[in-house]
Amino acid sequence: MPPIDRRSLLLASAGLPATLAGLHARSIAQAAEPVPPPQPATAAEPGVTRILARYIVEAKYADLPANVRKEGVRTLFNWVGVAIGGSHHQTVDVAVSALAPFSGPAQASLLGRAERFDIMNAAFLNGVASHIFDYDDTHLKTIIHPAGPVASAILAYAELHPVSGTEFLNALVLGVETECRIGNAVYPNHYDVGWHITGTAGVFGAAAAAGKLMGLSEQQMVWALGLAASQPVGLRESFGSMNKSFNPGRAAANGLFAALLAAKNFTSSDAMIEAKRGWANTISTKQDYREITEGLGRRYEAALNTYKPFACGIVMHPAIDAAIQLRSEEKFTPDQITRVELKVHPLVLELTGKQTPQTGLEGKFSIYHAVAVALVEGAGGEKQFSDRAVRDPVIVALRSKVVPVVDPAIKPEQVDMTIVLADGRRLHKYIEHAIGSLEVPMSDQALERKFADLADGILPAAQARRVMDLCWSLESLKDAAEIAKTAASS
Repeated sequence: MPPIDRRSLLLASAGLPATLAGLHARSIAQAAEPVPPPQPATAAEPGVTRILARYIVEAKYADLPANVRKEGVRTLFNWVGVAIGGSHHQTVDVAVSALAPFSGPAQASLLGRAERFDIMNAAFLNGVASHIFDYDDTHLKTIIHPAGPVASAILAYAELHPVSGTEFLNALVLGVETECRIGNAVYPNHYDVGWHITGTAGVFGAAAAAGKLMGLSEQQMVWALGLAASQPVGLRESFGSMNKSFNPGRAAANGLFAALLAAKNFTSSDAMIEAKRGWANTISTKQDYREITEGLGRRYEAALNTYKPFACGIVMHPAIDAAIQLRSEEKFTPDQITRVELKVHPLVLELTGKQTPQTGLEGKFSIYHAVAVALVEGAGGEKQFSDRAVRDPVIVALRSKVVPVVDPAIKPEQVDMTIVLADGRRLHKYIEHAIGSLEVPMSDQALERKFADLADGILPAAQARRVMDLCWSLESLKDAAEIAKTAASS
């Protein structure tokens, strides 16, 4: 009789069927056989956050194509001009007054002003100033205003830790690239529910650019992006108030804050952008991560930046362009107009449907005011979106004759305008692409005129010219912070 092992005997004595006892015995025997050594685990594929962080850390100035470098310089140039121009707006005065008692060391300049603040508050205040006129740059695919969060953060940092112009430009481009790619991944769904995407995506750009200048490692950059993801800021309900410019200012400070913490190894999740409960899944119903990771270093969203010729929401630019062109071509006067008919994209009324704005800030979100002031004054600059302009009786009377009608066939960059005059004439203008778009870009000369107009009354003409020259020569500067110091008011 073959020997019975102890476990089989116990099973049998417990009343288990012999067959079952035998099966159990065999399984025990098999378990006792030598087990093959474990195979080495396959390394997990890097996630979106890490892929992006690795690119930011490894990307070099020498890798930037010439057209991307050029657009990066234009981005900085335009941002410096609008930051100087907005520096004495009531919004900035209020913010400076509120924060001055609590600011730390005088480390960084406020463009266009004499005060100096610690870098965190300087980043915030310059970000606010650069956006208050709604006259800044625009990435048209997402309606992100890229420079505000990024340039505000790194110019403040550069005053404390000097960097060359080429280092600064590389960081600026990488920051713009980061925020726009992340914006692409969630737009338009994220924007449609009410988030102000310049703030929510801009914080990533600020963190990436600041982290690049700080020399963060790949892991630290992952953490910086993760900490940025934890600080989304900005709701569209704020449009038309001081709060709108708060959003890019806060994004600049928050991104700088994230990079500073990550530099000291303050940790975060390694997948804060793409995780199930991460940024993209939490605040958007659309997540296209290919927009973030595909073509890094080959296609550049930073090359698609545009600059506003008019100081208001971008969706009104085609209508302003049409109004100014018709005014110039036909030589009519406002009192001759009986009706202004507009066929517009649905987003125009959604974003700029304020019929009776009472302040300049509200006027920036009124298609009625924008068309009326363009027809009366032949312009759409900062002065046309002031408290004075929205209360001008001639402009107020004319805006009641502006009749926008939503037409689904009209794209956001288009408008179909017909002006009806008292003598029966019907003047027509269709705009396919407004001035300032990628198809009809502002020239360097136009940017200079815009800069000079914004700086007028804030900086002496010679000083403004010096700041412009420094911006254009960014790539040859040994110390990029020279721009900030020269742009400050004495």
